[in-house]
Amino acid sequence: MSQQWIRDGRVRINQRLVRNPDTWVSWPADQVSLDHQPILESKRRFFLFHKPKGYITTHSDEKGRKTIFDLLPKDFGFIHAVGRLDQATSGLLLLTNDSVLSSFLTDPVNQVCRVYLVSVRGELSEAKAIEATRGIMDLGELLKCEAIKIQKSSRRETHLEMTLIEGKNREIRRLLKVLGHEVTRLRRVQYGSFKLENLLPGEWKEIPIEDAIRAVGVPASP
Repeated sequence: MSQQWIRDGRVRINQRLVRNPDTWVSWPADQVSLDHQPILESKRRFFLFHKPKGYITTHSDEKGRKTIFDLLPKDFGFIHAVGRLDQATSGLLLLTNDSVLSSFLTDPVNQVCRVYLVSVRGELSEAKAIEATRGIMDLGELLKCEAIKIQKSSRRETHLEMTLIEGKNREIRRLLKVLGHEVTRLRRVQYGSFKLENLLPGEWKEIPIEDAIRAVGVPASP
């Protein structure tokens, strides 16, 4: 919708008419108006959300798949997911409209941990667990987990707790596939200091933005 407003010539940045949707805006320093009316800065918000399996994390999907925003109240405003969970993965998803906080949480330099509970087919050995922490190449990319615990193991199935500090695309599924194990269940239970705890699938909880920033440890602006 906002891109169409720009193409229709309804948006101005610092009183200058723009028609290119890719125009860079330094928010909130730049003054942005729609139909000559100033767009006020939105209240910064932060949520913990239990993403159910079967939903994607984008606002819309050309294939018509269900998105998490079908489950969330419309009065949340325009928020985005911090990182992503694929359609078959459930668990803790962080949502915010604060781009600084989001960038800090997803920047690999900050080494923010993500903890997952994973079930795989077959018996995963201690040797393979060690190999996963040392790293494995797949399609020219190094995949590894920071830590891995075997919680329960049998010939039929193994239950794991895995910790990542960098979220590459489908990293856990790819890593375990290289090791010879198919993931049958994947759920994120922690992201940094935020935990899923007793949130049920589809449920959400808002955290005051100041508390979220303090918990994350985002450096204050100079």
